[in-house]
Amino acid sequence: MKSVKVSLKNNPYKILIGTNLINSLGKILEEINPGTDAYIISNPLIKNKYGKALSNALAHEGFSVKFKLVADTEKSKSLGCAASVIQDITRYDKKRRIFIIALGGGVVGDLAGFVASIYKRGIPYIQVPTTLLAQVDSSIGGKTGVDLSQGKNLLGAFYQPRLVLSEINFLKSLDTRQIRAGLAEIIKYALIKDPVLFNYLQKHYREILALKTAPLEYVITRCSAIKAKIVELDEREEKGIRTILNFGHTIGHAIETAGGYSFYNHGEAVALGLLVESRISEKSGLLKPGISEKIESLVKATGLPTKIRKEISLEKIIQAHYRDKKFIGKENRLVLIRNIGKAEVKKNIPLEIIKSALKERITGQG
Repeated sequence: MKSVKVSLKNNPYKILIGTNLINSLGKILEEINPGTDAYIISNPLIKNKYGKALSNALAHEGFSVKFKLVADTEKSKSLGCAASVIQDITRYDKKRRIFIIALGGGVVGDLAGFVASIYKRGIPYIQVPTTLLAQVDSSIGGKTGVDLSQGKNLLGAFYQPRLVLSEINFLKSLDTRQIRAGLAEIIKYALIKDPVLFNYLQKHYREILALKTAPLEYVITRCSAIKAKIVELDEREEKGIRTILNFGHTIGHAIETAGGYSFYNHGEAVALGLLVESRISEKSGLLKPGISEKIESLVKATGLPTKIRKEISLEKIIQAHYRDKKFIGKENRLVLIRNIGKAEVKKNIPLEIIKSALKERITGQG
């Protein structure tokens, strides 16, 4: 088992990474004492696979357990779904010490964290991510939220979990598309902070796609450590340090929104965002020619998309990108890179550069 500590002043917690950890969750929770009654938010597929093991591990240590199932789609990240979950919690929460467990991918984690942050002005929650993307990224750092029709994560809060438990065995049941989605975020970490990780991915991406335990443990631990350090320095994204974690996400979120969340999962959209924002970096004179092609080569090798479908228009992407939370009034802000492993936030990128980089990626417009 590997352990990474998120050393925040007020809400420190650990990220545990390894195999067969789920069987020890009850004992681990006894040490941090989040409550006595576990309200587990999950989806039907994940509950069928892992619900019994989790229930047994908790019941063995005297915790009561209740499951709340939501659909495994982005549509579950909505105010309506959050309200439904909260209403259900109120019916369960009678003479209990409730805490929430998010058992699922990024959608479940974001929804569960958001509910935990607003119910009774905040109750403890635990992240038990079941996808590679969630284990390396969305379960860590306390960003919670739900979507509006105008854009992703427009409602949310910074609210830290009490524990993140990344069970590697959960990943063994994922399909290749989901593993690739996680690889997109791992590539992001390499591009913003770790050239050694980038070189590792070039050599070992096939082993990760084949779900080999050792490389999975390495990349999850490395990404967790990178994110933990950034969150420690800028928990609420007030200093501009944490913003670099959004590399690929301004354009990636815009692609998701413009496509009505129908064409790409989050990781695939981020992969496209990485490519577009790398080219923006190059067109802006920050990134040396040739590096964006090197990045594209790795993205393509992993099987992630490198072209935006023609059904998603340039105009819709541009309109969606204006709603990015990093923008300040009319001033845009994008995370760009100077080299592999070195990122920074840049303001007022000319719209024509953004459009030019996008046109290269939209099928039939490059």
